[in-house]
Amino acid sequence: MRRFLAAFLVITAALAAAAMGAPNTPGAPNPPKPNTATAPNPAKPSTPSASKEEPILVGVAGPMSGQFAFIGDQLKRGAQQAIDDLNAKGGVLGKKLKLAVVDDGCDAQRGSAVAAQLVQQKAALVVGHFCSDASIHASAAYAQAGILQITPASGDPKLTDDAAQKGWTNVFNIAGRADAQGGVAGDYLASKYKGKKVAILDDKSPYGKSLAEEVRKAMNKKGLKEALSEEVAQGDKDFAPLIGKLKQAGVVAVYYGGYQAEAGQLVRQAQEQGLKAQFIAGDALVTDEFWKASGPAGEGVLMTFRPDPRSTSGAKDVIEEFKKQDYDPAGYTLFSYAALQVFADAAAQAKSLKLAEVAKAMHSHKYTTVVGSISFDKKGDVINPDFVLYVWHNGKYEEQKKGS
Repeated sequence: MRRFLAAFLVITAALAAAAMGAPNTPGAPNPPKPNTATAPNPAKPSTPSASKEEPILVGVAGPMSGQFAFIGDQLKRGAQQAIDDLNAKGGVLGKKLKLAVVDDGCDAQRGSAVAAQLVQQKAALVVGHFCSDASIHASAAYAQAGILQITPASGDPKLTDDAAQKGWTNVFNIAGRADAQGGVAGDYLASKYKGKKVAILDDKSPYGKSLAEEVRKAMNKKGLKEALSEEVAQGDKDFAPLIGKLKQAGVVAVYYGGYQAEAGQLVRQAQEQGLKAQFIAGDALVTDEFWKASGPAGEGVLMTFRPDPRSTSGAKDVIEEFKKQDYDPAGYTLFSYAALQVFADAAAQAKSLKLAEVAKAMHSHKYTTVVGSISFDKKGDVINPDFVLYVWHNGKYEEQKKGS
């Protein structure tokens, strides 16, 4: 009886020790493992920050200061609203997005400098730049770092032509090229002013020169030769000598390839000096800043731009969000928003953030955006950008009615 009792006590003690987590003995079953979700390993202290996913960095590069700061604000607001909307739906590939804004001042050298900043910060996407010269100079840094660049504004054909020639796959343009935009203006001039005297001016900038050249090509192809071709400089304020030449040549229409500040002054001074000619320009004049410079003299001035996305049903919800902020998403705001839409959809299709895979998806799919359906050609240019004519009337710009 004592032997039986002793054996019983030994077995009971062993079972009790096992239940309390006593060390395993050879041949004994392993005890249940602790729940690591609720009981961290005391040897490795918990570090919450290390477990969080790093957000996808999106850079917005443009003129955040200077005379084009209002454009920079449009790019920034469009991208930020798109990021907010995407993050509210879970982000891209389960990761949230974060915005980094850099100021290139619409300058080529600063464009390269801020590109280096975004490379160092490891941006996955850059929405920008605005000025073509800045976009072209910055694109090399993005290509070398494997960063996707989508410009909502730069139309100089050299941007995508040079990238394609060098074998880069990272550069995309949703703005439309200058040759497409210039072709619309050139065709209009050749049709409207057949047999009459037309002048072509530019401000020596890559944007202005490329637009003026494409207008010239389109005009000449349709049989209209320019009566006068002149250049101005950015920052010029006195256009009296030029206006004198235009009057002496007897021109009835003037195409101006350049930005809104000089265009506004030119139009104002032309009216003051009695030059009665139709002025036509590019998308840089589709901004209230032009009217501020021209005043009532800007009445009737024409310019080319993409159809206004604010009038499309696809942008209705996004526009409502902007209205809550008491902001009118004019100009390039919605094009900047669209760049994020394309990126998010392409990444989802590629199931990757790697440039090669995202770029491949962008070349092979069509994307529904707030500015309409977007698809890209082999060079990365938007296909069929459908430029139309706008006209300034009573201090506001509106699409010109067909046949006008």
